[in-house]
Amino acid sequence: MDPGTLAGIGLAFGAIFASMILEGGSPASIMLIPPIVLVFGGTLGAAMAGGMLKDFLGIVGSFQRVFLGKAVASDSLVDNIVKLAEKARREGLLALEDEAENVEDPFIKKGISLVVDGTDPELVKDILESDLDAMEARHSQQASLFQNAGGFAPTLGIIGTVMGLVHVLENLSDPNSLGPAISTAFIATFYGVASANLYYLPIGNKLKKITHEEVHSRTMIIEGIVSIQAGDNPRVVEEKLKTFLDPAERAALEGGGDQGDDGLAKAA
Repeated sequence: MDPGTLAGIGLAFGAIFASMILEGGSPASIMLIPPIVLVFGGTLGAAMAGGMLKDFLGIVGSFQRVFLGKAVASDSLVDNIVKLAEKARREGLLALEDEAENVEDPFIKKGISLVVDGTDPELVKDILESDLDAMEARHSQQASLFQNAGGFAPTLGIIGTVMGLVHVLENLSDPNSLGPAISTAFIATFYGVASANLYYLPIGNKLKKITHEEVHSRTMIIEGIVSIQAGDNPRVVEEKLKTFLDPAERAALEGGGDQGDDGLAKAA
C-alpha cells in the first residue's frame, strides 16, 4: 500500500486546521451540516449526471486502488518473466502450462495460456494489447470522474454562499446576526474549494498515475510474452525488459543479479 495519498490529504487538512487554531479560531466553527450536505452531495450528483452510472458505481473500486493498491515492482516483474523464458528455453513452451498456475498476475497468466494453446504470435499480441487498451479506457473514466468532481465542487460552494447571503439579506432587520450569518455563508465556499484541491483533484491525479504505471508494466509484460513465444534467449529477453526500467530500478535488478551470482560462486 502506498501511504502517500492518505498522508498527503491528512497533512493538507491538518495544515488548514492548524492555521485556524493559530489565528485564534476553532475547527469546530466550520463543522456545519448544511454546507457539507450541499457541497459534497451536490458535487456527487453533478459528477453522476456528467458520466455513466456504471462508472459512478465503480467509485468504491477506485478508492481501493488509491488507498489500498500495491505499487508495481518492475524489477521483480522482469525477474519473473525471465524465469519463465528460462523454463521455456529448457523444456519448451508447453512446460509453461503448469507454471501458469503459480502466476499471480492475471495478465501474465492470460498471455502464457494463449502461448501454450498455440495461438498465433500476432494474435497473442493483438489480444493482450486490446486487453490493455480496455483497461486504460476503463481506468481513465474513473480518473475523469474525480477530475470532474474537482471542477464542480468550487461552483457548488459558491452556490451555497449565494444561498447563505440571500438568507442574510432576508434578515437585515437584525444587525447583530449579520456578522455570524455572513461568515457561515462563506463556509460553503471553503468546503467547495478545499474539497476540490485537497481531495477530488489529488485522487484523480493519483488514479491517472496508477493507470500510467499499470500500462507501462503491461506493455513490458506483452514484450516479454512475445519474446518468450519467439524463442528468444532468456538473456535477450532480460535486456529487452530492462529498457522499460528507470536507472534506479535497473541498478537494483543488476545489483541483485550480481549478488546472486556471487552467492552461487561461493557455494560452489
